[in-house]
Amino acid sequence: MFDGQKHSTRHRIIVLGAGYTGAIAAGRLARRVGPEDVRITLVNAEPDFVERVRMHQVAAGQDLKVRPLADMLAGTGVELRLAKVTAVDADRKRVAVIDADGGAELEYDTLVYALGSGWNDMGVPGTAEHAYEVASRPGALKLRERLARMDAGQPVVVVGGGLTGIEAVTEIAEARPDLDVAIAVRGEFGDWLAPKARAHLRKVAAKLGITVHEHAAVTAVAADAVATETGTIPAAATVWTTGFAVHPIAAATTMEVTDRGQIVVDRDMRSVSHPDVYAVGDAGYAIGDAGKPLRMSCASGTPMAWQAADTIAARLTGGKAGRAPLAYVQQCISLGRKDGLVQFVTPDDQAKNGYLGGRLAAVYKEFICKGAAWAVANPTLAVPVRRRHVTEAATANATGAAVEALA
Repeated sequence: MFDGQKHSTRHRIIVLGAGYTGAIAAGRLARRVGPEDVRITLVNAEPDFVERVRMHQVAAGQDLKVRPLADMLAGTGVELRLAKVTAVDADRKRVAVIDADGGAELEYDTLVYALGSGWNDMGVPGTAEHAYEVASRPGALKLRERLARMDAGQPVVVVGGGLTGIEAVTEIAEARPDLDVAIAVRGEFGDWLAPKARAHLRKVAAKLGITVHEHAAVTAVAADAVATETGTIPAAATVWTTGFAVHPIAAATTMEVTDRGQIVVDRDMRSVSHPDVYAVGDAGYAIGDAGKPLRMSCASGTPMAWQAADTIAARLTGGKAGRAPLAYVQQCISLGRKDGLVQFVTPDDQAKNGYLGGRLAAVYKEFICKGAAWAVANPTLAVPVRRRHVTEAATANATGAAVEALA
């Protein structure tokens, strides 16, 4: 079934995914190009915006503010399409979706791919069957239910010592001091942090009663334990946070992708194989200003979304897009609700000696989280209006460039 978009005379922009990057890109585009010239459709499977960076809080039993996408997009000109994306045909410029009415195909002139990522079980035996994840709202809610049923003294093991693992283990330990909470890490706990920042992390973990298992790469997960290279750790609930896997749809297309399934893009977030496709957030493989690939994070995804939106608007209106900064400044880590850690980093994400810890760091991290959600929820306020009309010459030049790039 074809949904009839081909009858529109406006340039059709479809944004897939309404996470941080997709929602930001859609809102920013709506502020850059007039609604009489473009039709912006934001496709998302769920009706609410999910603050993914707070899923460890949901798992620990906290309730977050409900943010309906329809309310957030009201007045922007962005059309919300509640549907699940099932396929992308980058050669025919069509997206297959399933919604309440069944299957449909949406045709686009420009596509912004922002389907993001989910948890990655790394192929470790038993993980998919027995472990919990906090990379999605359903996963966080499932873990929340499990924790609520656990009795005092039962063991919880968080696997993975990255940002997600640290935030999850400290949040759970603070919310449930009656549980036996532990974390298993492949190397040393917080080994990428500067020495003083690492010392603060260890101090907080000790204060919260967290048992730290170092050099304990997990080799298997069972219903009541995790097996590591150095021994077995009891676990009535295992929380898996070892990394992310991108949505598999891109890898099934003719677009150039990495071994991990990320779409390879240039400095403008434009697919190197399909110039009418832009990939932002975890779905895109971009090189930062320091010459290294950007890591999967909100800190990377937000400027990627800015860059893609500004480039698309400039391409359509004959203007010139600026350059969003693709460099890092800090890593903000919550350590429960009362403590935090801000590790200042170099542009290529290497730890500096400077850091901020304690209550002030917790307040700072909360400010960052609220600011990110506010920017998504208030696109009409977060981005100045600089709408320009689409020009025929710009559209023709962009089309010619796309054809030449594919030749």
